[in-house]
Amino acid sequence: MSVREIHRAKHRVCLRGKLALGGPLSEKPDESLFFVDIDKEAKAQKQNHAKDKPLKIDLILQPDSKVPPPKDILAHQVPNAKKLKKKQQLWKKLAEKGLIPRKERLLQERLQKAPAVKVNSEETGRGTNPSRSFYDIWSDSNPLDQALAGKDTWFLEQTKKKPVTRPERLKKKPSQLPAVEVISPGGSYNPSFQSHQALLLQAHEIEVKRQKAEEKLERQLNFPTVAEAPTQETVFREQCEGLLEEESDSEEGQESPSKPQEEELVEDVTTRMAAGEKKTERQRKKEKEAKRLKAQEVGEKAARLRQQELFQLRSIRLQVKRWEAELMRRKQLREAKRKAEANKPKRLGRLKYEDPDMDVQLSTELADSLRRLKPEGSILKDRFKSLQKRNLIEPRERAKFKRKYRLKYVEKRAFREITL
Repeated sequence: MSVREIHRAKHRVCLRGKLALGGPLSEKPDESLFFVDIDKEAKAQKQNHAKDKPLKIDLILQPDSKVPPPKDILAHQVPNAKKLKKKQQLWKKLAEKGLIPRKERLLQERLQKAPAVKVNSEETGRGTNPSRSFYDIWSDSNPLDQALAGKDTWFLEQTKKKPVTRPERLKKKPSQLPAVEVISPGGSYNPSFQSHQALLLQAHEIEVKRQKAEEKLERQLNFPTVAEAPTQETVFREQCEGLLEEESDSEEGQESPSKPQEEELVEDVTTRMAAGEKKTERQRKKEKEAKRLKAQEVGEKAARLRQQELFQLRSIRLQVKRWEAELMRRKQLREAKRKAEANKPKRLGRLKYEDPDMDVQLSTELADSLRRLKPEGSILKDRFKSLQKRNLIEPRERAKFKRKYRLKYVEKRAFREITL
C-alpha cells in the first residue's frame, strides 16, 4: 500500500473509533485500530493461478504413465563424430598458430575479389519507413531488381534470379476441344421429339457401323464349307493360270522383232566393221563440219524459240496464274485438313483412342419427372475419356491379371475327417 492510502485508512479508523468506541484512541493498541486490505492482491493471485492452470482437456490428453519414454540414442548420434571432433581440434591448433584451412582461405579470397554491392534502403524502399512510396513488384522498374540490373542473362538463370523463358510450344494447348462438351439436346431431361429422334438415329448409325465391322471380321476368319473348300483341280488351275499366255507372247515377240531393233542391229554391225579401219583426214573434217553445223542449228533453234516466247507472254501469264491458283487451292486444302485433324485425338501410345458408348435412353425409358430420372454413364469415365480425347494422357486399358504360379488345392485334415 502507498503512504497516501495508509493515511486515509488511519483517518477513517480515527473517525470510526471516536464515534463507536469512545474514549481516547491513544490508549488503544495499533492492531485494534489498523488493518491491511489484501482483497485486491488475493483476487489478482487467484486470477494468475487460474491463468497458469492447464485446461481440463489438456489434463485428459496427458499420458497417465509416469515412466518416461525410452531415449532415442540414434537421434543423438552424429555420423563421423570422432573424425569431425579431431578436425575441429586441428583447426583450433592451426588458428592459434595463425594458419587458416585451405577451404576457408579460398572462401575469403573469393569474398575479397567479389565486388561489394551496396543497396541503399531509401532507394529500394526497404525498411520501416512509413512514408516510403509504393511500387509494383511485377513491373520492370521494380527497385528490388536494381541490384541485378546489367547482369548476364546466363548468370541470372543459373543463380535462379531470373526464371527460364517458357517456350512458345508449351503455351499452345494440345487440343482446341473444350474441357466439358455439351451433349446434344436429345440427351437432356425432357427433350423434344425431333431432338430425341435425331440422337437415336446417331446412335443407330454408330451401332450399324460397329456391326458391319464385326461381320467383316467374321467373314475373313470364317472357315469355308465343304462345297466352297478348294479341291486339287482348282488349286492346280490357279497355279497354272497365266503361264500359257506368257509363253505364247514371248514366242511371237521372238519371231517378229520390230523395225527399230533391226536398224540398231545394222548400225552396230557397221560400227564394228568400221572400228578396225583408220579414218582419213577428209572423213575427220567432214565429221567436224557436221558437228559444227548441228550445234549451229541447235543454237538457232533455241534463239527462235526465245524470240517466239516474247509473243507468248499472255499465255505464260495465264499459265502462271493458273499455277498460283492451284498452289493456293492445295494450301487451303492442307490448312483445312490440318484444322480438322487438330481437334482429333492423336496417337500418343500403343493404343488408339476409341469413342465411349453414347448414353441414350429409348422412348419408353424417358422419365416424366425429374424424380424418376435414372442416371446414365459415369462422371469418372467421362472425365477420363475427355483427358484422352484432348491429348493430355495416352489411351489406356485395364491391366490384365496374369497368375504367376498355378493354384494348388490342399485338402485340410478337418475336412477330410468330415468327408470320410
